[in-house]
Amino acid sequence: DSPEVWSLILLTFSLQLLKSTYEQFPRQCITREVLGSKECCPVWEGDGSACGARSGRGVCGDVVVSDQPDGLQYPFKGIDDRERWPTVFFNRTCRCLQNFMGHNCGDCSFGYFGTNCAERRESIRKNIFHLSATERQKFISYLNLAKNTMSQDYVMATGTYSEMNNGTMPMFLNVSIYDLFVWMHFYVDFGHWAPAFLPWHRVYLLRWEIRCKITR
Repeated sequence: DSPEVWSLILLTFSLQLLKSTYEQFPRQCITREVLGSKECCPVWEGDGSACGARSGRGVCGDVVVSDQPDGLQYPFKGIDDRERWPTVFFNRTCRCLQNFMGHNCGDCSFGYFGTNCAERRESIRKNIFHLSATERQKFISYLNLAKNTMSQDYVMATGTYSEMNNGTMPMFLNVSIYDLFVWMHFYVDFGHWAPAFLPWHRVYLLRWEIRCKITR
């Protein structure tokens, strides 16, 4: 019953809840048609089906969000697109199964890799002060690569759902992988005020490490 044990339980539970989510707007889901349907279930190229359903990777299902009331200190009720995310934009998304995750269930869950995401892997995050000169240069090279590589899977919203005229006038921008993560951190700003901040930030860092390949 130590605080450390409860922290681990909370993190594990939170990772399971967040495993099927990813960056905010998959490129395949920003068209007028998709925004109008409010269904973001992209095709996984591996088998040509939505959410990789033919391969048992996931299914397209209704978004489930908490129905618990907000605290009295919450100032954004009814005025912010991020409330009860992502229901303002989408009410059906991919729900990934087994060890799969991602917007189309095409990625492996944390700690897994391989064609079928069945192999376990441990990532080692070194203290930056303990990196060798070669490792530091590799780290910087990955950061520079992220700053100069356009994200192929995700885009950034440049307007609210209302400003997009309820999705009929999409407002999105191509961004680098680095800028995408900067934007993600900004977009979830009020998440820093809530109890889920710590597990969310750990998931965010894991995503960043995967995209930049800075763990081994």
